[in-house]
Amino acid sequence: MNLDVAAQAALIVFSDNYFEARQKLREIAPGSQAYECSVKGPHGEDLFTDVAYFGPVSAKKLLVLVSGSHGVEGYCGSAAQLLFLKTKLQNVLPAATAVLIIHALNCYGFAWDRRVTAEGVDLNRNFIDFSKPLPQNPDYEELAEYLVPVDISEEVLRRADDALTLYQATQGTEKFRLAYSGGQYSRPEGIFYGGKERTEARRTLEKIAVDYDLASRDEVIILDYHTGLGPYGYGELQCEQSTGQSNYDRAVGIFGASVTSPDVGTSSSVSLRGTQDLFWRRILGERGTYVGPEFGTYPLPGGRIALRRDHWLFAYSPDNVNSELGQEIRSATKKHYYPQALDWKEMVAWRSHQLHRQVLESLASANSI
Repeated sequence: MNLDVAAQAALIVFSDNYFEARQKLREIAPGSQAYECSVKGPHGEDLFTDVAYFGPVSAKKLLVLVSGSHGVEGYCGSAAQLLFLKTKLQNVLPAATAVLIIHALNCYGFAWDRRVTAEGVDLNRNFIDFSKPLPQNPDYEELAEYLVPVDISEEVLRRADDALTLYQATQGTEKFRLAYSGGQYSRPEGIFYGGKERTEARRTLEKIAVDYDLASRDEVIILDYHTGLGPYGYGELQCEQSTGQSNYDRAVGIFGASVTSPDVGTSSSVSLRGTQDLFWRRILGERGTYVGPEFGTYPLPGGRIALRRDHWLFAYSPDNVNSELGQEIRSATKKHYYPQALDWKEMVAWRSHQLHRQVLESLASANSI
């Protein structure tokens, strides 16, 4: 894909909102299956996770493309999925191979421009085993009132930011990042909350896995698209620590040296609890390879501010979610996780097409499982 084609593709596959993205997906994949969400959109609209399948029903090799695990990050993931279909890669799949497209897994978050699910849960911290004691994050507890204050007046935010700056200065940046984003299970109003039970979005993914008999496949490669970390526009291929060295090694074999992992100290992310790769690991074991393409947007302080205001709005001022202030806060979250500049879109389109090519080449290889 040359740069002119990337620019043209970017103009076609990106959308201005969840509803436009869904319409585009269903136009190009009219046979897709809709999984309805129990909550509504900002103006009472019905919301759905849509699933499209191409290839032999019982294909032994499967590529899974997931968008919108972190709702508002679905702009990028949806565009990547549409690009796959617009370039007609579904028509040139290797033998005995199929592709499963899971569009807007967290459709609530996509529609409302939020990272979290309707339950206020970060879906990528929700895949823990809830039959066991919940993980503890005492360092988050120490910072909770500063990360999402009850009041967002200028004076309160100044004191909160001073406290966070002091914590980083005395405890170190890495400890702060782990405390902040590693995942916490005690503050429903807080950031990166993993929940106390399986979310509706997680249950939807589990149902999709059963409906499409994913556990029976011999080889499954999962691309779960995200945004927000790393350099602007760059698509880092992140493996999670929980799937370990073997998953990382398989991913490197498919995509090359640009794959990263907390285990080897190359990831822009810290080690996280309850990530989606745990789900794939449970049903597939070593037959699954999970990678999270992560497209950078803007520097992290901006993301922290956007998430703070988003969580404050829905926790402490829910009557204002559709007010002028609420729309301003939601718009800022969207802007941080979805830069709407053409250069960023081009970078996403080019990199996504590269990943799709690489994964299909791997699935076609005689050395593939």
